[in-house]
Amino acid sequence: MNARFLGIPELLEAPSVAVVIDVMRAYTVAAWAFAQGAEKIVLAESLDDASALKARHPDWVALKDGPPAPGFDAVNSPGLLRSMDLGGRTVVQKTTAGTVGALAVKDASLVLCAGFVVAEATARVLRTRGGESVTFVVTGEDGRADEDLACAQYIARRAVEAEAGPGTDAAEYLRRAAGSRAAAELTEGVRQGVHPDDVALCLELDRFRFAMVASVEGPLMVLRPCAVPSPTEDART
Repeated sequence: MNARFLGIPELLEAPSVAVVIDVMRAYTVAAWAFAQGAEKIVLAESLDDASALKARHPDWVALKDGPPAPGFDAVNSPGLLRSMDLGGRTVVQKTTAGTVGALAVKDASLVLCAGFVVAEATARVLRTRGGESVTFVVTGEDGRADEDLACAQYIARRAVEAEAGPGTDAAEYLRRAAGSRAAAELTEGVRQGVHPDDVALCLELDRFRFAMVASVEGPLMVLRPCAVPSPTEDART
């Protein structure tokens, strides 16, 4: 597999296969939303678009970066979202980098959105559907965010490794993410709309066994969970 690691400004054309990485916190939050029962997540292009979608669909759950705001039901925090019951709900998500990255590659034939919490499931999808070339979109800091780059590099390594036997040790990649600027800003309260457990939750490796696939549905970019059986389950079927 030929892996490229690009920031959002470097995306000059739509790749064939894209993996959009936002560890802290968009796609950790998205994974938790699905774990709490959400049916789908609509990735909004702007705060105005998110507000308009919420106005048209009052039963949808709208969330954003930063502090709570009128018209939004939640903030982009896994620690806060994990207590919400989202059974069967549609979530509208707008974040500074993660949702922007996914919309930038919406014309790709396959778009996966990921963080460490769904790393192995994402790598398994790439093993079977990724093809020869995969573009990892490192959303934070115009491609320089070490937490996102570390996660992207880890998933890329896992995607080309055999599932049987020992694989790449995640410890160094997680250490880089824990020492990133984003982790420091969340820990030190520089960012608003934060729960004390957010960094730890973002660094939970393979917490969930599903991948997350984004695709265009009508006028919207929609993220849905994709069940990925474990190797032992594959062997039994």
